[in-house]
Amino acid sequence: MTLLANYHIALTASRKTDEMEELIRKQGGTSSVRSMQGTVIEDETIVKAMIRDGLNANVDWFVFTTGIGIQTFMRHAEEMGVKKTFVDKLNKARIAVRGYKAIAALKKEGVSYEVASEDGTTKDLLVKLSAFPFQKKHVVVQLYGIPSPEMEQFFSVKQAVLTTWLPYHHLPPEESVADQLLRELVMAKSYQAVCFTSALQVKALFSCAENRGLTEEVIASFEDDVIATAVGKVTAEALYESGVTNVVYPAKERMGAMIIHLGKYIASTK
Repeated sequence: MTLLANYHIALTASRKTDEMEELIRKQGGTSSVRSMQGTVIEDETIVKAMIRDGLNANVDWFVFTTGIGIQTFMRHAEEMGVKKTFVDKLNKARIAVRGYKAIAALKKEGVSYEVASEDGTTKDLLVKLSAFPFQKKHVVVQLYGIPSPEMEQFFSVKQAVLTTWLPYHHLPPEESVADQLLRELVMAKSYQAVCFTSALQVKALFSCAENRGLTEEVIASFEDDVIATAVGKVTAEALYESGVTNVVYPAKERMGAMIIHLGKYIASTK
């Protein structure tokens, strides 16, 4: 197949890049890896402090957004000898959850939930939560490595008492890599598509662009001649939130499916 012939594609992932580059090559395209994933570091001390605080506080709602985050809290609660107490605490509160991995993690621990975003997007979760009153309710939101302005804004408007649990810290990608990608994307016009495999990569790119005063130029690139490609809905949502209006992504969230879908999309537009 030559669906990607004459297409040079940037990959912002840090893993499985060899497999994606091979798929691109087989479809006649070329690629460059410009990882924007950065590093996510677990902070054990903070996680255990969050568990203790959660057990001692009167919490009305817990909102869980990642499966790995739930697993992290359960693992540390077990190490602290309070896992059963922690699970009981969760089951006494109301639970909202985003995404199938987080849903599976809760089910594994015997934690019931009231509200779920099956498609894994924050937008869908907040639409469902909008039906509930949160005024003066204590809400604990578990995130991954970076804050969620959308969550913060929602619960602020709802007049909730918000506590954010960030069990991981996200360290940004190397500045040299970010600068190179921005130069190639905005100035050199080196790419016909950029493939993102996580929301962290999207937010890291736009954070770097903002710091360099290039946000409008990056958005313009995606609007004009560069195809913004996401691995799935959650990553696509991060692109939409960043101001990109046209995002290509497969129905099934897989890296290989993303590359194949990109090729089919290009073929459909010719």
